[in-house]
Amino acid sequence: MSHDATLLMTEFVTHDVQRLLLTRPEGLDWQPGQGVEIHIDTDEWRDEGRPFTPTSLPNDQLLECTTKRYPKGDGMTMALHALQPGAQLKLSDAFGSITYQGPGAFIAAGTGVSPFLGILRRLAADDALDGHRLLLTNKGKRDVIREKELKHYLGDDCVLTFTREHEPGEQGQRIDLDFLRSHLSTFNGKFYVCGPDAFVESINGQLKELGVQPGQLVYEQ
Repeated sequence: MSHDATLLMTEFVTHDVQRLLLTRPEGLDWQPGQGVEIHIDTDEWRDEGRPFTPTSLPNDQLLECTTKRYPKGDGMTMALHALQPGAQLKLSDAFGSITYQGPGAFIAAGTGVSPFLGILRRLAADDALDGHRLLLTNKGKRDVIREKELKHYLGDDCVLTFTREHEPGEQGQRIDLDFLRSHLSTFNGKFYVCGPDAFVESINGQLKELGVQPGQLVYEQ
């Protein structure tokens, strides 16, 4: 089913990631962490959609999506970022297997944090943030989506690491087996993993090496 929405405003949250604020489509429902496919309702782009994650909560009056542009080879995301308020969009029904299933660790690369932002906002609203930790890797500090908000929610349980650019005192390593051992105090609970396919596959494999059972893993399948 297709849902109509109007773009109300845009705002950059990093140098290449925008927050899109849309009218809330009637009949659209989702669980925090799930995605929707967005189409620009013009002749040029109507048949070409991209998946993005609503980062607002299902009971909010407006719909927020967090979208990254990809200059090389993806004209749709460039066109999406160039839209002006009043533009018409079409959204699919919600889909995806990333939903909240209990306390644990969120492990993300880049925009893979977007599904977790909606989940953390729900946990914050429910005063249920205790028992959760976020491990987030980016190329550099300017790439971190909603850093202040994430740190506000999780404090020291928001662990950032950077693979290309980092300042003294910041962590500059990839999330690997040693990193997981160093920054996770328990391997009980759920492990939510999101990012590029190779990242998800690698992290899931490393978690299994550390004794995590397949049923503890929550990721897009």
